[in-house]
Amino acid sequence: MQKLLSSLSLAALLVLAPALHAQDTSTETTADESAPTENATPLAEGLSMGEEDGPQPAEPYVKAEHGDWMLQCFPVEDGEEPCQLYQLLKDEVGTDVAEVAIFRLPTGGQAVAGATVTVPLETLLTAQLTIAVDGAKGKRYPFSFCSPVGCYARIGFTAEDIAAFKRGAKATVTLVPAPAPDQKVTLDMSLSGFTAAYDASTIIEN
Repeated sequence: MQKLLSSLSLAALLVLAPALHAQDTSTETTADESAPTENATPLAEGLSMGEEDGPQPAEPYVKAEHGDWMLQCFPVEDGEEPCQLYQLLKDEVGTDVAEVAIFRLPTGGQAVAGATVTVPLETLLTAQLTIAVDGAKGKRYPFSFCSPVGCYARIGFTAEDIAAFKRGAKATVTLVPAPAPDQKVTLDMSLSGFTAAYDASTIIEN
């Protein structure tokens, strides 16, 4: 973690260095030696003028539980609260390994629902993520990005995928650990209560 933060700090310093250098140079220049006004214009491009500070996004809360799924909602001042399905996945010894959040999408697209699956940082990203229902042939999904918290797969589910979840008993989420690329970690994702939780969730606009 400390090494990652140090790398981020170094990257930020490299990005800011040209602007800082230009700023230092301008302060050393006297009024008689100052550049023409038109030459100063490019230096102002890309600068943030700030914006009014608004309310911070509210923390989600668990509105209801349906079987092994939580209905996780986000408070809003006006309108319907956006609510998604949430489940924490554990390994065979009960250690928290991954998180799954599923949300409904507006009609009209190939994907009727989306999901964000969060896995540990030491995951072999090139092996991708596999989800299968009740032992059927699974689907593989790529990872999108990583943060200091973990790595994320952003997934789209078709109507057939959701139907399989609704009639299924258990899904499996499989990933490959980077330190042991010849091994697989298979996590159970219970589908108990999925239908009720999905029907209680709301459509979340892109």
